[in-house]
Amino acid sequence: MVVLTERYADRISGTLSCFDRVVITGTLPEICHAQAMGRHLTERGVRLFDYTQWAEPLRDEIHQHALRLAREAGLTIEFIRRKDFRKEDRVRELLEKRGNHPGLVHIFSAMESCQSFKPWYDKATGKTSLRAREGRCLHYYFYFIDRDLGLCYLRVPTWAPFRLQFYFNGHNQLACQLSQRGIGYRLVDNVFTEIEDFTRVQDLADSLRAETLHRILDRVAGWLCPILPHFKTGYHWSLMQVEYATDIVFVSLKELRPVYEELIRTAIHTVKPENVATFLGRKLDERFEGEIGNDFHTRIEGTRIKHHMGRNSIKMYDKLGRVLRLETTSNDVTFFKHYRRVEHRDGTWEMKNAPVKKSIYSLPAVAELMKAANRRYLEFLSALDDPTAGIKDLDKISKPTTDGQRTYRGINLFAEEDRAALEAIVRGEFNLSGFQSRHLQDLLPGKTPSQVWRLLKRLRTHGLIKKIGRTYKYYVTRMGKAVISAALKLRRFLLIPAMAEEAFA
Repeated sequence: MVVLTERYADRISGTLSCFDRVVITGTLPEICHAQAMGRHLTERGVRLFDYTQWAEPLRDEIHQHALRLAREAGLTIEFIRRKDFRKEDRVRELLEKRGNHPGLVHIFSAMESCQSFKPWYDKATGKTSLRAREGRCLHYYFYFIDRDLGLCYLRVPTWAPFRLQFYFNGHNQLACQLSQRGIGYRLVDNVFTEIEDFTRVQDLADSLRAETLHRILDRVAGWLCPILPHFKTGYHWSLMQVEYATDIVFVSLKELRPVYEELIRTAIHTVKPENVATFLGRKLDERFEGEIGNDFHTRIEGTRIKHHMGRNSIKMYDKLGRVLRLETTSNDVTFFKHYRRVEHRDGTWEMKNAPVKKSIYSLPAVAELMKAANRRYLEFLSALDDPTAGIKDLDKISKPTTDGQRTYRGINLFAEEDRAALEAIVRGEFNLSGFQSRHLQDLLPGKTPSQVWRLLKRLRTHGLIKKIGRTYKYYVTRMGKAVISAALKLRRFLLIPAMAEEAFA
């Protein structure tokens, strides 16, 4: 199968994959949960019922520090009252006047929910402890431009346990790297429309190191969060939300428009739940309790289709009419699995497939997994977009063929029996681990094991599926995927209009 980037190579300037939006949380292990906070207070001789008195001086310290930073930068802290207020729009206005040199850009403040604790006396046991609760406190948003990451913000709450939230954008981070190395580019609305050397820039995008990011996070926390010296362990940084984008940059608007319109229209009707699971590297089964579905949305900038599975999703949309963006988003990176070292409580360890850790040191693995998800989505779209190769082979598979011993009849895509068989073998859950004859028996009720075996033999002889080793597992071949995609698409376009015409006759 020829992917889109190869098929339209003469219309494409280049392709770039990198992080987009990345949100990281910082927690203080010494006070991040109720038991830890209780232990911290007890070690310092503070009664649990004096938790509020202990936290108030730290709150005032954060407030005075924010006022001092604003005064030194010549800024006024802007309090947000409206729920529909967009901080990004306000920051964009300020940057147009200020410029993009490093330093503090603006400070917002807002009353928002936060984690908190309350003392609790248990009459049955006579013991006092802290319990977690949801509260509200003043938060500061420090927007600044970092010399290595570009535009960022740090959200600092004024109440314990002082959980931070840090944001940066991978495209801005990459733009900083290009500027430092003198590589020409044009960045508009968070998308590169022009790049001097796509290959070199992709190498830079792949070189983002978690160790470097960790040092930047510690530096920013020390600058904007004054209570850090009160805690020995410092902040622990974990991934809250990660977006990874693959941008296919077309040379002009007119080159992308017809391609995109065909892709978006076909994907709406074609992508099934099992396909979404396959894109994201999972196998759909009854144990998954989240929601799976598609969402088509028309925006001012254009259209967007989003396929979601629980708290993770993959979407496609056009940027500026020139860039086709495929983007995987995760609000819980533990959804993904990879081969890593797993340590057990008894001190032993083993190498196995396990959920990704939320630590920022998982970023390289997350990038690899999300890039693979975008690639699988691109391959799926490529098969939908250009059925010509499959159509050429349709004539071949519709004719009888032989394995040297017996002759097998051709495939008739308008016959209900053959159509059901084709749809069964291309189900998304079979892409990763293949299928066996028992799977087809479940999907094709009424067929005996012998009939299923003959069907598999017929599909193998036509080159639509292949058998791997001695596992009795079958996979759809590349030719098979192209042919079946073309067959089902052709059947839809020919049969449905005919049915509609008959209904209105």
